[in-house]
Amino acid sequence: MSTKDYLEKDYYKVLGVSKTASQDEIKQSYRKLARENHPDANTGDAQAEERFKEISEAYNVLSDEKRRKEYDDARSLFGGSYRPGGNTGAGGFDLGDLFGQGGGTQTSGGGERLSDLFGGLFGGRGRTTTQPRRGADIETETRLTFSEASAGLTRSFQLSSDAACPTCKGTGARAGTAPRVCPNCSGTGHENRNLGGFSLSEPCGECKGRGLVVDDPCLTCSGSGRGKSTRTIQARIPAGVSDGQRIRLKGKGAPGEHGGPAGDLYVVVHVQPHPVFGKSGDNLTITVPVTFPEAALGADVRVPTLNGLPVTVKIPPGTPNGRTFRVRGKGTARRDGTAGDMLVTVEVAVPDRLNEEAREALEKFRAATADQDPRSGLETRAKGM
Repeated sequence: MSTKDYLEKDYYKVLGVSKTASQDEIKQSYRKLARENHPDANTGDAQAEERFKEISEAYNVLSDEKRRKEYDDARSLFGGSYRPGGNTGAGGFDLGDLFGQGGGTQTSGGGERLSDLFGGLFGGRGRTTTQPRRGADIETETRLTFSEASAGLTRSFQLSSDAACPTCKGTGARAGTAPRVCPNCSGTGHENRNLGGFSLSEPCGECKGRGLVVDDPCLTCSGSGRGKSTRTIQARIPAGVSDGQRIRLKGKGAPGEHGGPAGDLYVVVHVQPHPVFGKSGDNLTITVPVTFPEAALGADVRVPTLNGLPVTVKIPPGTPNGRTFRVRGKGTARRDGTAGDMLVTVEVAVPDRLNEEAREALEKFRAATADQDPRSGLETRAKGM
């Protein structure tokens, strides 16, 4: 990231958030805008592709607390604007010192260099675009069924990102020719521009920060050295992932520049709900209806499992409504290779219709248990609270 980028680009505006936005607000806005402008959803739309790049660049800065502070400090220091023009006055100084870009000059009287006074404010970024630079992080989404999320699976992802032009291998020059060192910046990729009483280092206008000039450009990339890379990768989604979980795949993002490492790929998982099973940590949950006689007298109840044969759960006599039983080893897989448990909650089912025989039996049961009042003492306890 160059100094000029920090001063010219309003990343908060790009993501549509305020300068005081929380990390959650920044993440939510990024995900929404990334989905709307992703190249896969806007095939052939160059504007959407450029917009997606701007959104990713803004998120890479604002989602990192350290980089965000550096960005805010830079814009605060210079009023959030950048206007080239003017000459360095007699009392001016070189902002290359401020950003740690030049050797720096000593102030009179043996004072500190500006690079020492503001050391590390911008983390050394912006010195020259020919330095190795890490590739951008990429975020994508995938939808899984409840069973797939529980068992884990390998899924294919098709990713689009910038890469070296396949024809010229990133040189930008036509086959059989080679680029030459830029005479304007002597290959450094940056030049100093006078801004009134200041001097600001920015990408060289002649070579656009590359440090090289292409006289006979490659026909494929028009001399930029960059192309579009579409690749398919296989990614393992671990067992037991939850809805909304974000999985990081290191080094699977956009390729780096000038020998820099690749970025990371983040996969946001969306899990479809199951009509019977739920999830609590590594445990599966299920609610099983039982009849009143089964709860009162006890019973052996068959209970389905997610990916196997049913199991039998023993319901002891006098089981109350809502009691939960644990079936070990029938939950989702854990990272250590073991499995969680299945939590079976019984729910006493009350029939909505009774035949005459069932009604008579219940009337006899009510008469036989008339001396048992489950609400005995309830009013007394209520008044004592």
